[in-house]
Amino acid sequence: MADTSNDVIVLGSGPGGYVAAIRCAQLGLKTAIVERELLGGICLNWGCIPTKALLRSAEIMHFAKHAKDYGLKIAGEIEADLDAVVKRSRGVAKQLNQGVTHLMKKNKIAVHMGEGTLTGPTSLTVKGEKGEEKLTAKHVIVATGARARDLPFAKADGKRVWTYRHAMTPTEMPTKLLVIGSGAIGIEFASFYNDMGVDVTVVEMLDRIVPVEDKDVSAFLEKSLTKQGMTIMTGAGVEDIKVSGTGVKAKIKGKDGKVTETEFSHCITAIGIVPNTENIGVEKLAEMDRGFIQIDPYGRTKSKGLWAIGDCTPGPWLAHKASHEGVTCAEAIAKELGNKDVHPHPLDRNNIPGCTYCHPQIASVGLTEAKAKEAGHEVKAGTFPFIGNGKAIALGEAEGFVKTVFDAKTGELLGAHMVGAEVTEMIQGFVVGKTLETTEAELMNTVFPHPTISESMHESVLASYGRALHI
Repeated sequence: MADTSNDVIVLGSGPGGYVAAIRCAQLGLKTAIVERELLGGICLNWGCIPTKALLRSAEIMHFAKHAKDYGLKIAGEIEADLDAVVKRSRGVAKQLNQGVTHLMKKNKIAVHMGEGTLTGPTSLTVKGEKGEEKLTAKHVIVATGARARDLPFAKADGKRVWTYRHAMTPTEMPTKLLVIGSGAIGIEFASFYNDMGVDVTVVEMLDRIVPVEDKDVSAFLEKSLTKQGMTIMTGAGVEDIKVSGTGVKAKIKGKDGKVTETEFSHCITAIGIVPNTENIGVEKLAEMDRGFIQIDPYGRTKSKGLWAIGDCTPGPWLAHKASHEGVTCAEAIAKELGNKDVHPHPLDRNNIPGCTYCHPQIASVGLTEAKAKEAGHEVKAGTFPFIGNGKAIALGEAEGFVKTVFDAKTGELLGAHMVGAEVTEMIQGFVVGKTLETTEAELMNTVFPHPTISESMHESVLASYGRALHI
């Protein structure tokens, strides 16, 4: 049993862990990373990236079906080749996994493949390809992520009841699909399978879909998805599921309290996550809350030398939040180890954007109008519809809007909410603005390029102050 001493060991190589390791290495720290499955973690291999590849295929399918709207003729029937769609998605994941492998080599980060278990705040054992290794470090970062939560009465079996992992590599196309939960994961898969021609029903326990978004976005998205042929049930709950060899029978309690039994070919559960913190020896070393590791704004736990980042810590559970925490944590460690040139800054949760890649896309940052009012702000809010934007009309993507929320007294940008084409690419403009503590004056005085959909961002700011030009 070899004993290897490091400055930092990172447990988990997802977008939090591998980024933390790279930043540690950049800062001259001897760094090792432990991974039990695939470098890049869930995000690169089974989450954010390969799902976008699937959604791109669905988007192309959608455009092909609507070719005549663009003056184009496509001869013959348009069909989805499920195996080829999945193969493309897996190829994208493989390319990115290889990219992370290269980054580890480039930054001279020692990779230990296997199951890591903490034996103390700064030591762990790894059981894997080299047998059992004992590793020690001055600091350890836990970045073990999270997994999909199972329904208590219908555990995912990969055949009829799926989590996102099964939904990404289906062996057959569903005919009638039940999606339980309308957060980002549920709605993205509902959108993908709907575009692929599947009959999709979404059941959401709360009174609106994508419940963390502004209510205007939720209402618009529900209307849009319904128009695309989806069945949306809000204020509803799945009370029981019976699985057979041919499908699932679901008892669904509707908004009116009536329980109906409906048959589906498959079911996707997207009802939240469970942190991967069991059996890694962390419970005795850190304060825990429902399995999540409690940390200070820099990632410190209560045990000296032990840190945690990403989905195994309190939310929001987003890849980009994990990466940002990884950098902050690495810099805080370097500072503790005597580096006077680093100035770590804690994460401002109000400036973390959220993106959902359904069709149409949604993106947001900061407070919703309702939350801003709840927080005691006097609010000025404005909305600009894509139908008033020349580029959106030219693209045939005139469905959507941008909404901005300001503090009426100070002009501070409190939040921005968008639904429509490419909004996931546009939200960053408002994120930069919020990070720079912008007010409406700077945004109004910014020159936006024409013709772009981003002009609707400018117009929404103007609309908040009764000055919109194109509505």
